[in-house]
Amino acid sequence: MPSCGAHFRVWAPRRQRVRVILAADLACTEDVREIELSPEENGYFSGAVAHASAGLLYRFLLDDDPSPYPDPASRFQPWGVHGPSQIIEPARFEWSDHHWRGVQPRGQVLYEMHIGSFTQEGTWEAACQHLPDLADLGITVLEIMPVAEFPGRFGWSYDGVDLFAPTRLYGSPDDFRRFVDRAHATGLAVILDVVYNHFGPDGNYLPQFSEDYLTDRYECEWGKAVNFDGPQSQPVREFVLMNAAYWIREFHLDGLRIDATQQIFDASPRHIVAEIAQTVRETAAPRSVLVLGENEPQQARWVLPASEGGCALDALWNDDFHHCAMVAMTGRADAYYNDYRGAAQEFIATAKWGWLYQGQWYSWQKKRRGSPALRLAPTNLINYTQNHDQLANSGNGKRSHLLTSPSRHRAVTAVMLLLPQTPMLFQGQEFAASAPFFYFADHTEEVARLVAQGRMKFLAQFRLLATPEMQARLPDPGDPLTFVRCKLDQNERHTHIEEYNFFRDVLRIRREDPAFARQDRGTVEGEVLGPEAFVLRFFGESSEQDRLLVVNIGRDVHLNPAPQPLLAPPVGRVWEILWTSEDARYGGWGTPPLEQDGVWRIQGETAVILGSARSEASAS
Repeated sequence: MPSCGAHFRVWAPRRQRVRVILAADLACTEDVREIELSPEENGYFSGAVAHASAGLLYRFLLDDDPSPYPDPASRFQPWGVHGPSQIIEPARFEWSDHHWRGVQPRGQVLYEMHIGSFTQEGTWEAACQHLPDLADLGITVLEIMPVAEFPGRFGWSYDGVDLFAPTRLYGSPDDFRRFVDRAHATGLAVILDVVYNHFGPDGNYLPQFSEDYLTDRYECEWGKAVNFDGPQSQPVREFVLMNAAYWIREFHLDGLRIDATQQIFDASPRHIVAEIAQTVRETAAPRSVLVLGENEPQQARWVLPASEGGCALDALWNDDFHHCAMVAMTGRADAYYNDYRGAAQEFIATAKWGWLYQGQWYSWQKKRRGSPALRLAPTNLINYTQNHDQLANSGNGKRSHLLTSPSRHRAVTAVMLLLPQTPMLFQGQEFAASAPFFYFADHTEEVARLVAQGRMKFLAQFRLLATPEMQARLPDPGDPLTFVRCKLDQNERHTHIEEYNFFRDVLRIRREDPAFARQDRGTVEGEVLGPEAFVLRFFGESSEQDRLLVVNIGRDVHLNPAPQPLLAPPVGRVWEILWTSEDARYGGWGTPPLEQDGVWRIQGETAVILGSARSEASAS
C-alpha cells in the first residue's frame, strides 16, 4: 500500500461493474468517496485510490445492487461480518523477532488455545501476560483456534466467513501481531488453526461476488464444499493459497493447523492441501514452519512426501490415542469409543505404531478405518487427552481429571506426555482447570435454533446423552453464560500447584532425558504385565541410558516370577526409581521399590520411570 493511497482488487466474475465506497465513519457521513474499479481478465476488478489511508472504512457496490458488501479479503472487520471493511497497513507494525528461526517437528510440545476463553478478558493482550508461564511449563508451540471473523459476540470461529480478518473480539490485527512477537521473544512458536473446508452460514458474502467459490459436487458435513477442482476453481485456489501465505507473511506465524482435511475435496492432479503446505514453507523461508492437519479417517497420505503421492504435512492429530486413554480412565466405551478397550496392549501399540486403526474393520462406522502407517515417524502424529472437540463432545464439558481418579489420571497423562509422538495440551489442562469447555456460538435466532438442534442430535450418539433428562440439560450453545463458564481462572495455575508441578516435571523429563527426547522410530518396545499394566522400554544411545516406564492403570500387580525380557536391567546394573506419578508433590501416596528379591510389585494407578545404576556386586 503506498503511503498516501491504496490499491483495491477483487474477483467478481458474476458482475459487470464494481465500485468501492470509502468513508471515515460507520454511518458513511464523512469523507464519502465512490471509485469505479476497472475490469481485468478472468473476472477481476481493480484500481488505485489516492489519499486512502489506514483506518478508512470501505465496501463494494456490485452492479445495480444498492446493498454494499464487505471485502472478501478484508484485513479487518471492526463492526463484524455485516459491517464495512477497514484499510489496514501491516507494515506499520514494528517487529522485534528478526532473529527468530522458526520451529522444527522434533522436540515440540503443543498447547491448544481459544483466545476468547483463555483469560477472563478474552483478548490478545490479556493472553500475552501468561506467555512466560507457558514457556516455563515446557510448552514450545501455541496452536491458536481459528480467528477468522465470525458472526456474533462469541464462538469457536470454525464458522468463520472472513478468512483474512482476525476477529475484532480479541483485539486489532496489530494486537495479534504483538502477541506473536511477544511469544517469539519468550521462545514460543505460534501456529493458527485454519478452516478451508466450508464457510459459516451467516455473513458469507462470497456468492455475491462469484457463485464459483462453493460447489454442490461434494457432500460437506457443515454446508457447501469449497470449489477446488470444478469450473472457475483456479481463482478459488489462489484465494486460499494467498490466505495461507498471508498469515505467515503478515503475522509471522510459525505454521498452520488445517481443520478436517477429509472434508477438503479436490480431485485435481495436485491436492490443494499439498499446495498449501508448499506455499506456507516457501513464504516462511528461511524460517522453518509446521503444517499440521486434522484427519478423522486416519489416512497416512496427508503426511507422506510428495514423491509418494502425499501432501507432505508435518503431523496429524491422533484420535486413537485419545479414545484409548479416555476408555482407560473412565471405563466407558460408548459411541465412537466403542472400538477401544483402554487395554495395556493398546497403549503399547500406539507407542510403537501411532494409530491403532490402520485399515482394520471399525465396527462403529461399519467400515475399515485408517491406512497403513507403520513407517511413519513418531513426530508425524500428535497425542492428547483433551482438545476442544473432545471436551465439548462429552456434553457436560468436564475435563478428564474430573472423570476418573486423580492417580489414574496422572498415570495415563504421564504416558501421553512421555510417548515419542508429539504431545498436545488443551488450555488449562496443566493446572486441572475447573472451567468446562462447551461448544458455543452466537447466531441469529433461526440459525441458533438449528445449531442447537444439530448439536443435540450429534451428542445423542452417546447413550448417556440421548436420554430426555440429559438432552434437557445440554448447554445451549447460544447462551452467553455457556461461553462465560468456559473462561479459565488463571489463578488456578497457582492454587492447583500439585497438578501444575506434575505437568512441568514430566515435560522437563521429556525434554532433558536422552531416552525420552529421541522421538525416533523403533526406539520403544513394550510388554503387557497385567490386564491394565504394561512396561515400555525407551532405548537410549547406550544401554545405560535405557529407561523403563512401568504403568498400571488398574489394581496392584505382583509378578513372581517376571519372565519379561524388557524388565531385565543392563549387565551389571539394577533398576532404580527416577520418578513416580505418585510423588507427594503431586498429591500422591508415594511409591515403594518395584522389585525386591526378584518379585515385582506394581502398585495400582501409577506410572513409574526407572533408570539403571551400577549394582553393588558390580561395583565390588
